[in-house]
Amino acid sequence: MSEPTVVIEEILRRSEQGVTRPFVCRGDDGVLYYAKGKGAGRRSQICEWVAAQLATAFGLPIAEYALAEVPIELVDAQIFPEINDLGCGIVFASRELSHPQELTVTTRNLVSPEHATDILVFDWWVHNEDRHLTERGGNPNLLWDMQAGGLVVIDHNQAFDPDFNIENFLASHVFADHWNQVFSDHVERDRYRTKLVAALAKLPDIRVNIPDSWWFVDEGVPADVTWDEIVTCLERCHRKDFWDTP
Repeated sequence: MSEPTVVIEEILRRSEQGVTRPFVCRGDDGVLYYAKGKGAGRRSQICEWVAAQLATAFGLPIAEYALAEVPIELVDAQIFPEINDLGCGIVFASRELSHPQELTVTTRNLVSPEHATDILVFDWWVHNEDRHLTERGGNPNLLWDMQAGGLVVIDHNQAFDPDFNIENFLASHVFADHWNQVFSDHVERDRYRTKLVAALAKLPDIRVNIPDSWWFVDEGVPADVTWDEIVTCLERCHRKDFWDTP
């Protein structure tokens, strides 16, 4: 397992947004992070870490992330309400952006077709249905960096969804209207398959880097996700029916 690259020194607040409600913390590098600990769920942490590294290998503009260490002294001091939900030990940490804005129907039009189809294909691959945005609203889990003028991908805690629904995905994904640009184009499909297989080759290293503690909710109680489940989902890219829809 990789050693944590950041040590959490200060807990500033807890986010009111998102199902997992991450903690905003300052690391020993002076950077602010959204940290997801045991209260977010072990499945959430594992899915975040695996999908984040695959997203990097795939070339998505994902927010910088790290394994961070929360010292037990920080938790024992109970200096912040609900700190037990963060817990001590290794957590998943995503770097806070300076000037973020949640992607909207308006700023969606600023996203390049390449980035849009990349995200659509990646979410299809990792069975991430949690990127909704239609004219009626939604939560795309995408940010628009106002300073850099670019898209930033966040939140993969619901990747590898065992209840992934193809119809819902195609109806509400933020970039669903790009579907035919890829899925009915055999040249594009072959190009993406090559990218997916290349990212898949990183899987053994990714597995080694998952903290051992994340595989258990409590002593002797396994997390509600298995490595085989993740691998089965990802290896679909080798199958002829990978692109099939109802």
